[in-house]
Order: sequence, then C-alpha cells, then structure tokens
Amino acid sequence: MIHESKARLLEAALKVIRTKGYNATRIEDICQEAALTKGSFFHHFKGKEELALAAAEYWSQTTGELFENAPYHDHADPLARLLGYIDFRRDLLRGELPEFTCLVGTMVQEIYETVPAIRNACESSICGHAATLEGDIRAARKKYRPGGDWTDESLALYIQSVLQGSFVLAKARQRTTVAVDNLNHLRRYIEMLFPSFKPETGS
Repeated sequence: MIHESKARLLEAALKVIRTKGYNATRIEDICQEAALTKGSFFHHFKGKEELALAAAEYWSQTTGELFENAPYHDHADPLARLLGYIDFRRDLLRGELPEFTCLVGTMVQEIYETVPAIRNACESSICGHAATLEGDIRAARKKYRPGGDWTDESLALYIQSVLQGSFVLAKARQRTTVAVDNLNHLRRYIEMLFPSFKPETGS
C-alpha cells in the first residue's frame, strides 16, 4: 500500500509534468500541487529524476488498471475488442490537454538523449502497453487471415505511434479535435486491414 503523501506527490507529478513538461517542472511545483513540504518530498524521493521514474511506474500501474477493466474486453470477437480499444481511447480525449495526454510520451520527447533511465522507463511503459494488444491482434489475424507482411507487434506499436502523435498535434493546435480525427482514421485503417470483418450486431 503506497503511503498517502507519496501518492499525492505522484499524482501531482502526473498533472504538473503533463502541463509544464519534465524540464520546466520544479520540485517546488510538485510540492505546491500536492500541498506538501519539500521535507515530505525528500522523505520519499532523492530528487526529480527519482520522482520521474516512480511517476512512470505509477502511470503504468494506474493506466493499466483502467484499460484492464475497460468495456471493450466484453466483445466476443478479437477484432471488435481491438476496435473497441480505439473507441475507448478516443472517448478518453476530453477535458483539458494535460488531463488526457500521456505522461511518459511527454517526458520521453524531452529527455530521450539526456536522461537514459527515464527514457528506458518511458519505453517500457509505452511498449508494455502496446504488448497488451498483441493477443487480440494475433487472434484477429488467425480468424480473418488478412494479407500483408506485418506482425502483431508492429501493428500494436503503430497504434501507439498514432496515439502519441495525436497528443503532440493536439498540443500544437491547442484543440482535441485533431486527435479525435486521427483515431477515427486509425479505426478505418484497421478495418481496411481486415476486409472480411463484419461488425457484431448492435456493436
């Protein structure tokens, strides 16, 4: 069970880093957002890098629980589950930009060359999440026999690339609609990969 003050610092990190970016975030900003002292911060973390590593792990755990319990798993058909995942991601695109953009995607864009430990944690988080889609992709390929020279992993990573790029464009344009449009295009692309797929009745 995570200590209450540590959880508050991690939640604050998720919000502040997604709002300001990793480099611009100060320990003071985290403490202010968490309504805790710097003494409390240093009781749990040696510094900002250690906080970022813990935040990446915390992000993976909390988002992992969100997706594990999401309704798209209820579909009987594996391709319907994959398309349902994209619909679920699209439905999460609401509120202010920091509320739906990706913590690890935000951090890795800034520190991919300068802080290898955080880069590796971000890679593990993004690719680990992508791997959760591979089972449904594999089952869909077995059922529908699509053409093309591609792998389960490559499609799973491509989906994550579209998501991360959509977050970047939403930030650049300061609006959510571009990300929604991208995910609608992604859904159509996957449907074209599996032309023999027929949607479930009522789905």
